[in-house]
Parts: sequence; C-alpha cells; structure tokens
Amino acid sequence: MINLRIITPTGTYLVQSVDYLEVCAPHSVLGILPGHAPLISTLLIGLLKTKVGGKTNYYATGEGVIHIKKDETIVMVSSIEKCDEIDIDRAIEAKKRAEQRLQKAKDDTDVDIARAESALSRALNRIKVYNEHK
Repeated sequence: MINLRIITPTGTYLVQSVDYLEVCAPHSVLGILPGHAPLISTLLIGLLKTKVGGKTNYYATGEGVIHIKKDETIVMVSSIEKCDEIDIDRAIEAKKRAEQRLQKAKDDTDVDIARAESALSRALNRIKVYNEHK
C-alpha cells in the first residue's frame, strides 16, 4: 500500500492508503505503485487517480508537487476536487469568464493573461474530469 497524503493551501485534503496513484507530471503521466523509487516532481493541472481495492477515484487538481518517499507519498496541490465534488455549472461559468478575460486582453493591457490562462486550464480540467469520470 501507498500511504498517501494530499495537502492544499487550506490544509490536509486526504490521508489514505491506496494501491495505486496516478498524477500528471510535466513530461508524462506518473503511475505509482507500492515500492516506487523516491522522487520529487512538479505536477501539472490535470487528473489525479487513485485505486483502493477495486474502486478507482478521480480528482481534478491544480498545479503542485509530489514527493515520493519510502514510507509516504505527499502530493501538494493548489486545488483538488473529487469528480463527484465538481460543480459543473460553476466550472462552465469559470471557463466563460476566463475566455472573456483572454478576449479582452487583446485590447486591454491591464488583463493578467497568465492568470486568465491558468483559470481557463483549471476550468477545462474540471469539465474534462467531470465529463469523463462522472
């Protein structure tokens, strides 16, 4: 078993023993099984998947870091929502707002383009996770 701890800026989100963990790293999807070699990596906005017994759980995550140690795996992410926690209407509205900000950026230099692009990526990820795993 993998002793998994997921931490967000608001505190500990999850502490659980899992059979398998999958996260989105910059150059690949990392599949982690018990006994994985120690590793530290950044994480991208994407899907986090866990398997416990015969059940698979899907989460939409923000950017973060993973630290795989001998006795524990720590995932620190800016945000996380389990598939069934995602408010799809809110995600769709966030997508629209981010797209509007990016459209406005063409004419307005006061728009923070990087922030709008990040908001759009998070909204698209939530929508994708919800639609593919609900």
